[in-house]
Amino acid sequence: MRESSHLSSVTPLAGSRLRLAASRGSETSAARPAAVDAPRGAAPRARARVLLYAARTPDDALVEQLKSRGWSVLVARSAHDIGKLIKPATLCAGIVDMASFPARDLPGLEAGLRQQQVGWIALANPERLADPAVRRLIRHYCFDYVKLPVAHATIDYLVGHAYGMIHLSDADLPPDTTAVSDDEMVGTCEAMQQLFRTIRKVANTDASVFISGESGTGKELTALAIHERSPRRKAPFVPINCGAIAHHLLQSELFGYERGAFTGANQRKIGRVEAANGGTLFLDEIGDLPMESQASLLRFLQEGKIERLGGHESISVDVRIISATHVDLEGAMSEGRFRQDLFHRLCVLRVDEPPLRARGKDIELLAHHILGKFKTDSARKIRGFAPSAIEAMYSYHWPGNVRELINRVRRAIVMAESKLISAEDLDLAQFSEQQTMSLAQAREVAEKRAIEAALLRHRHRLNEAAVDLGISRVTLYRLMSTHGLRDASGDDKGE
Repeated sequence: MRESSHLSSVTPLAGSRLRLAASRGSETSAARPAAVDAPRGAAPRARARVLLYAARTPDDALVEQLKSRGWSVLVARSAHDIGKLIKPATLCAGIVDMASFPARDLPGLEAGLRQQQVGWIALANPERLADPAVRRLIRHYCFDYVKLPVAHATIDYLVGHAYGMIHLSDADLPPDTTAVSDDEMVGTCEAMQQLFRTIRKVANTDASVFISGESGTGKELTALAIHERSPRRKAPFVPINCGAIAHHLLQSELFGYERGAFTGANQRKIGRVEAANGGTLFLDEIGDLPMESQASLLRFLQEGKIERLGGHESISVDVRIISATHVDLEGAMSEGRFRQDLFHRLCVLRVDEPPLRARGKDIELLAHHILGKFKTDSARKIRGFAPSAIEAMYSYHWPGNVRELINRVRRAIVMAESKLISAEDLDLAQFSEQQTMSLAQAREVAEKRAIEAALLRHRHRLNEAAVDLGISRVTLYRLMSTHGLRDASGDDKGE
């Protein structure tokens, strides 16, 4: 790594967006704003250059300097502000002042820094550069960094270069670089990155998608993300929870009814399937669908037509079906509670939603994201999480997954009596490190998490999971029994 008195180059992450511009020798031209077509006889007008400046205490003189150089400066004073100001379709330069943010804000900053449509330049003082977490963020997500104090002209040059580089790299970026939205679907762990890649792949097809996962993992958010990235995104997304509607009403909810079809049917009603015409129908908790409705749904999937209750007209409907459940459908089929032919119609493409306990550092990242979104629920100015809260969140098993995390953080925001949320505020005091953990217990917890993650990655195929973990299939099977994971993994799947 080469360093000068004012700035230090940072080696980009392998395979990152920098590779397109490597060895082109066009730094100066890349930094220069491009011109757009102007009316005949008029002077060319420079294209507006957007710059996102993230700092807890922005430097007003730097902002004025950048504006005088033609930048349209957007100021973000928190990690939450960064998420609100970044627009998916807009490429821009970015400055993140690492020296102005406390260490507790770094996990929240990471979600914004990993947005690939922003070319980030980091500002940091020597003390912050000594922090391994800061060095990791700079190394992974920033084009370059400068040590403070530094001349404003140097910062202007670097952000211009980053702006040009991000535009050169535009051809390398996918249409949507992440599945993050305002609905807590955030994550940097490998399981979530795999989920985001899968979403982008299945969104471009029209085949039925089946989403499996525990309750509270965000299956509807995944279904919505698939719809919004598909060619059907301008048409309706219609969700229906099959487990929340009485069985005798489900047929009419799905397929609608004609006037006079039954007592109380005073006018025609369009069903959910027909309402989703041209778009996506999301069938949540499909495992709770009664057998009668299963037969009707199978007939629709085969023929692409429905009949409203009390009607005799076949109506053609073009919808994409996305279904989800936390129920073990393989077990339900073996017990005769779910039709095998319907399952194979619904499960053309499969997406596995990772449980929160298998997402590692994402737990803290999500907690900060939720805090940023709901902190206005309290009159007290909540600044973050105490160390006891962080430890408790990592130690807790999270049976309710992301939904439970949202509820606990929102409750803590209201109940907290200090500026930092504690383990007690989360009602997780018994899981904080105040209760010491032996080395053997720590190993046991780590071993269980590693096995859960491997099973998730390989969809519970034991041979592949064992190879990934570097152990034999027999050893994996024994460890699964020891940690109580055999029931959760379903049938013993081979290759």
